[in-house]
Amino acid sequence: MIYTTILVQLDIDAPATPRLIFAQEIARKFEADLIALTAGEASMLMSPSESPLAAAAILRQLEDRMKELKEEFLAVVGNNERASWRAELDDPTRAVALHARAADLVITGPPPAASAGDFHRTIDPGALILSAGRPVLLAADDLSALKSEKVMVAWKDCRESRRAVIDAMPFLRNAKEVTVFNTAEQGTLAARDGAADVVRFLMKHGVKAQSQLMESDELSAGDSITVVADQIGADLIVAGGYGHSRFREWAFGGATRTLLRSGSFHRLLSN
Repeated sequence: MIYTTILVQLDIDAPATPRLIFAQEIARKFEADLIALTAGEASMLMSPSESPLAAAAILRQLEDRMKELKEEFLAVVGNNERASWRAELDDPTRAVALHARAADLVITGPPPAASAGDFHRTIDPGALILSAGRPVLLAADDLSALKSEKVMVAWKDCRESRRAVIDAMPFLRNAKEVTVFNTAEQGTLAARDGAADVVRFLMKHGVKAQSQLMESDELSAGDSITVVADQIGADLIVAGGYGHSRFREWAFGGATRTLLRSGSFHRLLSN
């Protein structure tokens, strides 16, 4: 697994520069192309009194904002021929999932406060993880540089975790220290054997890996992950995104819900 192309999602209501710089540094690290994408759509929930002119005005506002973001993008990337721009008048989650076909990794981050929860103007991260078919890197709230020197693999013996390990391999190979962490949810012996297999697998791929097991049941699995990640100084958490869809309602396991809210960490999730 290598990253040859990285897609970064830009919110229509937020400055492009911070997330662009964050994604650009990762693209440089892996010598990858960078695609920047912004998307937004007018809400279809309009009262009968609102005329088609109102919808047209919203669309014009979106188009004007996309032009501003493109100018900001060009100012950041300069003459970098490996960076390209895309904009869609569409549901942001659907647009990013569609354009993810062109990339190995999708980068997104915390939504601006003004549009949080408005999925006409920002993505639904859970929906994106389940629909993109690509690993999704959720940047920490402060958009600090991702060094990926100490990485935690939040392991659970299931398909999503196996997928996440492979999807994160470029980061894992570059890390100075990788900790395969799991709880004893499936029994202590099974947990130890599973983690040991993952460590051996990673070491065969040139990853400096070790395992750590938490047997205490005082914390939930999700809280255990974030507590230990903080203790070991992890700057990236790799995990499977466990869930299923029903229209636009997304049901996740408790650990995944916790990770989606854990803005203190960079998180790479795969489904």
